[in-house]
Amino acid sequence: MLDLFLGAVALMLVFEGVLPFLSPDTWREVFSRALRLSDGQIRFLGLSSMLVGLLLLLVFWR
Repeated sequence: MLDLFLGAVALMLVFEGVLPFLSPDTWREVFSRALRLSDGQIRFLGLSSMLVGLLLLLVFWR
């Protein structure tokens, strides 16, 4: 189980590194937009991301 978790974290880090590596200007713009979001909007994005991730786990874990 730990192997699966560490593999998932490693894959997440790879995906998160793609945008700043390929297009640092776009990455900077995304973060400048994120700074202008309210706390509620950021929480909603976080909740949505977690729910989509859980849904994908349920669909593909079977």
